[in-house]
Amino acid sequence: MSCETQTIRGRWRAEGQAYRDDLIRVFVDVDDDPEHREFFVAFKDVLKVRFQQLDIWLTTYLIEVL
Repeated sequence: MSCETQTIRGRWRAEGQAYRDDLIRVFVDVDDDPEHREFFVAFKDVLKVRFQQLDIWLTTYLIEVL
């Protein structure tokens, strides 16, 4: 796991309401398997509650280490 030390400032709208966020980016490298995907799908819900967010953006990428 690693994260960027800079703060990313975000603005967005949902249901007519404007929001501003201070964001951080966290990177987690794991093997691409169903067990890991299930964990992160469930963990997203935990994070939304913990940080009082309407949504949290999780993305996945296949990585080839050379």
